[in-house]
Amino acid sequence: MSLIIAGERSGVGKTTVTLTLLSSLYRHKKQVQSFKVGPDYIDPMFHQHVTGRACRNLDPVLTSEAYVQQCFSRHSQGVDYALIEGVMGLFDGVKWSGEDKEIAKNIFPLSSFASTAHIARLLDLPVVLVIDCSRLSGSVAAIAYGYCSFDPGIKIAGLVLNRVGSDRHLSLLKDSLEPLQLPIIGVLRRQDNITIPDRHLGLIPTEELPELNAVIERLADLGDTCFDWEKLLPLLRSSKEEGQARTAAAYTSTSPLSHSPIRIGVARDRAFNFYYQDNLDLLQELGAELVFWSPLEDTKLPFGVQGMYFGGGFPEIFAQQLAENTNTRDAIRTAILEGMPTIAECGGLMYLCEEVVDFEGKSWPMVGVLPTTAVMDKRLTLGYRRAVALSNSLLFDAGTTVCGHEFHRSRLILEPSQPLFKTYRYDSEEFTGHEGWSLLENLHASYVHMHWGATAEIPQRFLEKIIAKPFVPTLLNCD
Repeated sequence: MSLIIAGERSGVGKTTVTLTLLSSLYRHKKQVQSFKVGPDYIDPMFHQHVTGRACRNLDPVLTSEAYVQQCFSRHSQGVDYALIEGVMGLFDGVKWSGEDKEIAKNIFPLSSFASTAHIARLLDLPVVLVIDCSRLSGSVAAIAYGYCSFDPGIKIAGLVLNRVGSDRHLSLLKDSLEPLQLPIIGVLRRQDNITIPDRHLGLIPTEELPELNAVIERLADLGDTCFDWEKLLPLLRSSKEEGQARTAAAYTSTSPLSHSPIRIGVARDRAFNFYYQDNLDLLQELGAELVFWSPLEDTKLPFGVQGMYFGGGFPEIFAQQLAENTNTRDAIRTAILEGMPTIAECGGLMYLCEEVVDFEGKSWPMVGVLPTTAVMDKRLTLGYRRAVALSNSLLFDAGTTVCGHEFHRSRLILEPSQPLFKTYRYDSEEFTGHEGWSLLENLHASYVHMHWGATAEIPQRFLEKIIAKPFVPTLLNCD
């Protein structure tokens, strides 16, 4: 049986516990497939760094409930263990956005849509609850009891007590929990020497942490000793041992659109690294040849690319280096203005602006395709969005509705006169604004991140546009 690591709230140490488990299992030569609930990009980077396997996001808002089941079933096959890291607190999600309120009452009597509890119900998996004990003793029992009894449909198989201060502290916690007869799966002390630095959008990504391997080794050491493996391993029974007990959800594969590979330049470096692996997989299944390159380091576009994909990331952190790479900025601008189909999400959109103003107020020139400036701000824009396409564009027909996610601390000083989307809060009709640029028919530039798992027609349309009108550079300087 696979397992979900959940928290009683955000910040209790879910990621530390998950990485500790993954590190210890990997050290013992186990193949582990990890998953992350929600739209997160950075935590999955750490999972992949430990396991060597791409972490998969399970998000029924960005995809669908059926896709969550398909994704989990497909990628948990053939491995020793599957481990899911939850999001926020166990029951924290969003309101049901469907029209049938009676369905909502039956399916989500207590748990919010897209919460960790929702995923536990959807996949019928047990939960290990992480509790931050740093300011608790006897009250830990009330917290544990409340989470166990709040929704009878959720099976809490045990607890991980995190940030335990001393032997006496642990004794008080155990005495309080004993009447509940709830297994204590692990105990993590206050490990001040095991920290992963963060900044304005969460943890600092793996590529920027040269000391990360040493941290992972310490986590593996911790994992070998802090968990009760006799209690834990039965919860993590091998999928091979399960045999066919779990019925694999049907997976609809896609076929290549062209006999010849369609070369797509995917910007991937320290500045641009927010990509859902499923999006990249879909492009490849549809016939794309992904060419990974760096706007930070490379001075030319990759040879023969017919389209470009700029994901999110941290262009503001590397603004000076991006600005100084003038040859690459010129090549990108020329390619887009000459008609190369291009997708730019969030950080990618910022890079295509005329300038980026960093947190210190310094202005740096960028590609200059979009006639606006991205300015860093302390205000966080965060949340799921329903986006309605306002006109025909590179990826959508007018009137198409998609679900996406915004997560950024920048704003544009000039909004588009012809925006891509009209956006709403996912769970209400609350209008959030006009968003994205439809300045050029070959460019999709938006703050809204999209997961294409349940909407394969999006990458398919992108590649079909390339096939219908192959890009032939005239002034472009490529490798």
